[in-house]
Amino acid sequence: MTRRGQIGLLLVVVVAVFAAVTVLTHNVFTAPYPGMNDFMSRWEGARSYWQDGMNPYGEAASLNIQKRIYGRPVAEGEDPGYFAYPFYTVFPLWPLVQMDYAWGSAVWMTLLQGCLIAAFFLLLNLFRWKPAPWLLGLLVLWTLAFYYAARGLILGQPGIPVYFLEILTLWALFRQQDGLAGAALAFSTVKPQMGYLIVPFLLLWGLRERRWRFMGVFSGVMAALLAVSFLMQPSWLGEWLTQLGGYSGYTALGSPVWIVMTYYLGLGSIGEYAVDALLYGALLWVWVDVLWRRKRERFLWAAALTLTITHLVAPRTATPHFVVFILPLVFFFQQITRQNRRRGGLWVALILLALLVIPWLHFLLTVEGEFEHPTVYLPLPFLILALLWFTRRLWWRESPSIGAES
Repeated sequence: MTRRGQIGLLLVVVVAVFAAVTVLTHNVFTAPYPGMNDFMSRWEGARSYWQDGMNPYGEAASLNIQKRIYGRPVAEGEDPGYFAYPFYTVFPLWPLVQMDYAWGSAVWMTLLQGCLIAAFFLLLNLFRWKPAPWLLGLLVLWTLAFYYAARGLILGQPGIPVYFLEILTLWALFRQQDGLAGAALAFSTVKPQMGYLIVPFLLLWGLRERRWRFMGVFSGVMAALLAVSFLMQPSWLGEWLTQLGGYSGYTALGSPVWIVMTYYLGLGSIGEYAVDALLYGALLWVWVDVLWRRKRERFLWAAALTLTITHLVAPRTATPHFVVFILPLVFFFQQITRQNRRRGGLWVALILLALLVIPWLHFLLTVEGEFEHPTVYLPLPFLILALLWFTRRLWWRESPSIGAES
């Protein structure tokens, strides 16, 4: 069979599996148990715009969202479920609002699973790791069942496609696919709190390394998204920022640093800002090494550290965003199997079991009503930060090095 025929057959298989999983998800989950509130707010906001001609940030659309989530207008102290995303979020949601919510959410959940699996295989390719078939199967299952990924699937969290787009951007940059990288990075801005550090880091790197196609495609796609958004909803930027400004009024928790310094230690904003400044300062030092001194062997480590610090200090994060930590974990798994060829796979399997069981037990033993306990936010990001710092020389030596001009 020719390569074109193989690709065609693969596409047929992927479409068939996607359809089968969507039907199963609809029949077993989304039709009998409608939920996925993180997706619901975006879906109903987009539906209100496309089908009812409403402003997705307006009171009428917000009321539609609340009626779908609560069956009534929101009560004081409850999450109002605002649309709260950049306007261009409505564009990729257009096909899903043409069907009822049960089918739309089934397609969305299947898409999220596809994003997790695709991001994982991109990481395998990026690190040039080919685990044994039995271990590969375990890794794929773990990728979906890992607490932070599974919670994202249950909630319909848009952070999962953003994670995929960030991994796709990094993979494409290493593979000299700069147009793909620029487009993926532009679309990843749909959830700015996940990329407010990695986006400028990658753009500064692209400028420094003269990756003009990457820069040009990113700029063009972003300009198009913003221009069409302002044409279709001229007031969207101010209204979106207003909704973001009220976010802290109905969310109990801030960043992991905030949880430690304010919630537990009682040091208030001064303590939080001091730790934030320390982390930002360390990150700036790392950026200078990569961007100014052009230490290209540190690029991927710097990207992983940037994503880690993002989710430690961002004013508001969510545990499903922690799927970004799969990036450094895959590197560590690869190193374990490379340095211990006889039993490395077994050690990785045991670590996978621990990473699967411990977060779920932590959640189940500490859950308060419908809400995660604040401690659930803490172990993984701080663990990854420590691992990245103390294994930095291993990253510089063993992680793939990126080229300059394409």
